[in-house]
Amino acid sequence: MAVDDIRIETERLILRPPNGDDFEGWAAFQADAQTMTYIGGAKSRAESWRDLCAMVGAWRVRGYGMFSLILKDSGQWIGRIGPWYPDGWPGTEVGWAVAPAFAGKGYALEAAVASMNYAVDVLGWDDICHTIDPANIASIKLAERLRV
Repeated sequence: MAVDDIRIETERLILRPPNGDDFEGWAAFQADAQTMTYIGGAKSRAESWRDLCAMVGAWRVRGYGMFSLILKDSGQWIGRIGPWYPDGWPGTEVGWAVAPAFAGKGYALEAAVASMNYAVDVLGWDDICHTIDPANIASIKLAERLRV
């Protein structure tokens, strides 16, 4: 299947490979210090552009990467979630990050389940980890709900 044809729909969300149309949401997300506390710190627009291009490139080179997380009813970009395994990473991971305005609404859980199913059913992964900062209580709780 071509990368551009990959799309997962849940009850409220669309998960698809990122593209250039996601940049404004991506850049605002990565500029927010609260959002980026546990994932590298706030980033400039230039750094965010390079990160988005790296994620798009991961899809092209590896055939997978983080999905852009889109609200089905509005088309709004609200975060990134999905399979991640760059060179040197400790294991096959499904990671997530949701913009603070959309946290606590079950979106991360809904998308994480869909992403984990994709990793197992499509990518053939039999082991999934979550690399989480010990201070990131919300992500730890989500991982516990996922029973990983």
